[in-house]
Amino acid sequence: MAENVWTRFMGLMGRKDLAPDAGLVIYPNNGVHMFFMRFPIDVLHCAEDGTVLKIVANLKPWRVGPIVKKCKYTVELPAGAAQKSGTVEGDKIELIFPGAKKGK
Repeated sequence: MAENVWTRFMGLMGRKDLAPDAGLVIYPNNGVHMFFMRFPIDVLHCAEDGTVLKIVANLKPWRVGPIVKKCKYTVELPAGAAQKSGTVEGDKIELIFPGAKKGK
């Protein structure tokens, strides 16, 4: 999870790839950039309650994604993951962080 200024800015920059079962939550965040990225990703733009407001599929390196109004956090996933999982705009997702204290 990227939740400070530096980790939100860095995101996945510098990585060679992203494992098929991996992702990055960026909080708070309402848009992403792909500067210095080496691979495309899917981006889920989510409201506070987990509602998927927008999906940007296969966002390529050196592109800038949209700013999404009411978006509280983004989830960066391997390209194609949203379609493979059947996730669509309007779905609600629940993020579970193993070992995290309840309410955090």
